[in-house]
Amino acid sequence: MMNYKKYKRVPVVDLKDRKWPDKQIEKAPIWCSVDLRDGNQALIEPMVVEEKIEFFNMLVKLGFKEIEIGFPSASQIEYDFLRQLVDRKLIPDDVVVQVLVQCREHLIEKTFEAIKGIKKTIVHIYNSTSTLQRDVVFKKDKEEIKQIAIDGTRMVKEYAKDFDGEIVLEYSPESFTGTELDYALEVCEAVMDEWGADKDNKVIINLPATVEMTTPNVYADRIEWMDRNFKDRDRVILSIHPHNDRGTGVAATELALLAGADRVEGTLFGNGERTGNVDVITLAGNMFSQGIDPELDFSNINEQIEVYERCCKMEVGYRHPYAGKLVFTAFSGSHQDAISKGVTALKERNDGIWEVPYLPIDPSDLGREYEPIVRINSQSGKGGVAFVMDTYFGYKLPKGMHKEFADVIQKIAEAQGEVSPDTIMEKFEEEYIVAKTERETPFEFESCKVIDEDDNKSIADIKFSYKGNKVEVESEGNGPIDAILNAIKKETKVNVKILDYSEHTLGEGSHAKAAAYIQMLDKETGRTTYGVGVSSNITRASIRAMFSALDRLF
Repeated sequence: MMNYKKYKRVPVVDLKDRKWPDKQIEKAPIWCSVDLRDGNQALIEPMVVEEKIEFFNMLVKLGFKEIEIGFPSASQIEYDFLRQLVDRKLIPDDVVVQVLVQCREHLIEKTFEAIKGIKKTIVHIYNSTSTLQRDVVFKKDKEEIKQIAIDGTRMVKEYAKDFDGEIVLEYSPESFTGTELDYALEVCEAVMDEWGADKDNKVIINLPATVEMTTPNVYADRIEWMDRNFKDRDRVILSIHPHNDRGTGVAATELALLAGADRVEGTLFGNGERTGNVDVITLAGNMFSQGIDPELDFSNINEQIEVYERCCKMEVGYRHPYAGKLVFTAFSGSHQDAISKGVTALKERNDGIWEVPYLPIDPSDLGREYEPIVRINSQSGKGGVAFVMDTYFGYKLPKGMHKEFADVIQKIAEAQGEVSPDTIMEKFEEEYIVAKTERETPFEFESCKVIDEDDNKSIADIKFSYKGNKVEVESEGNGPIDAILNAIKKETKVNVKILDYSEHTLGEGSHAKAAAYIQMLDKETGRTTYGVGVSSNITRASIRAMFSALDRLF
């Protein structure tokens, strides 16, 4: 049995009049990508300079206005990368780069050397404030830890005086989720006081869930408590930096936005230390699905996936929200049926509002295709097979035919697993399109001439083979199909009845073909089946459908 007693609960916040549960997200936050720093440092094989430049350009194209580009005082490759951005003039005027640095003077000096020539830079300093790290890592008391933050702020302030460009200060009490709230506030206020912050010279106070320690509502309570208790909220840009240790980073972020956060630091696809940073793509997709402009452009998600996977040497999970290969795919039969009906209703409604069961957003909005929506395996049902036939190939199978053909595909799926659309079409032709099949058939249509004498009388002169014997017969009926069926009955003595008939065009224009479907009953055995015929002539398509059904019955 697992020893759960070795762990203790994280304290909750005594915030009885919390306001965030009654709020809604109304707009996108300030986004800051930390892919090139927090994400990059978590890679097995960190990006080289050219890869980082390619990734940076992609982030700019996506619409990020703040990008943390690394820790230029920590390694030569990060320093060189920053200088490449400057020297090659790759930083757009409306994009602010952010650099991370510890509160140590030689590192701050190196950082200011690295950012020379940049018009506006966020200098992000941090030190851990949690009870655990104060005790076991730094072995310092609260005042000593606070002084580290104050000294770091003072050093940045001194270097900023002689810097030819604008400096915005960001401060993170690292391990905020493990820090006493009143102490976290005390340190942040001390930083802002030292900086001389006011409403025209704001400080970014970044409150990270460096380790996600408890449920998202507690993080939201902590953010709301801080939001309320800053002595001058106007001098703060309240930022959050959630991680995903408990798998609830997205939820924690969304609740923190309700609680007063202005800004979010995260990464594409949730890359980052341990279980990762909060995933900006999921957050933006969630907003988009609620009719909120995410202010990031993921309309070509496949391009972002390709660059990410190549530069990071990591794969996007198949079930990743919005970006995974299978997230717009349904294997379940009931899901497939609902999607098929939903897409049909959407076209009929034509009101510009996306509402399709099981698909919270239109895949095409992300540059995804409709083709992969429904995939067929042994768990699929009749609606999924019918959807593939309609969506891929234009065959609108009659409702009664859905199960009949799905049963055929089910046997293939049970034997081999997933069945491709091409395989489904090949099997459809083999089973139903008489002209395409190579199996032995008792009936073989050759030619037919139909004369309509009036609305209620048609005469058919038909040639066909039955069990190898050629037949030519003339018969009449109350329409072409009835006349032909009477001729067949007369010569072969089969006792059949047509139960259902439907037709539609395949494609558009004057050269479009017609598809006809006939359901036929064998009165002797009680068996029923469908036949399908295709021709540029609707009467000929109907005749072929009739012979298709006869072949399947006999």
